[in-house]
Amino acid sequence: MSLIIRSSAIHAAGCYTTAPIKKGTRVVEYTGPRISKEEADEKYQNSPTTYLFGIGDGSVVIDGHGTAMFINHSCDPNCESSEIRGRVWITAIRNIDAGEELTYDYCLYDGDDDEALCNCGAVNCRRTMYSKEEAKKRKRKARKSRKKA
Repeated sequence: MSLIIRSSAIHAAGCYTTAPIKKGTRVVEYTGPRISKEEADEKYQNSPTTYLFGIGDGSVVIDGHGTAMFINHSCDPNCESSEIRGRVWITAIRNIDAGEELTYDYCLYDGDDDEALCNCGAVNCRRTMYSKEEAKKRKRKARKSRKKA
């Protein structure tokens, strides 16, 4: 696959294709050392940026070190992530033109009390990188906190 990393309007750097990609193509594997969630929490406790990808039940994460770590989040993505036999693949969910930035929905499910704000610019942007379910859960929690105050 012909992928390059360059400046992105979504986030500092992004991953772009230099050739068309057909729907259903495995584009790139998300690679890096596998560490426990606890190790990752400790390692990145004071870091504003991480490239972690939870696998299995989330107790193990991939500490991203490769091309895939530059694929940005979008609420209207052209790729999706999937775990296949313990490996994480980024796959095209539609035909992608040469020059397009690759994106997938991060569907975050874990984090501190941060908002994980989304900058994707999609018409259907939900304003957060958290999954729809996690975003709803966090809104309910915030409402309960405001009522107690």
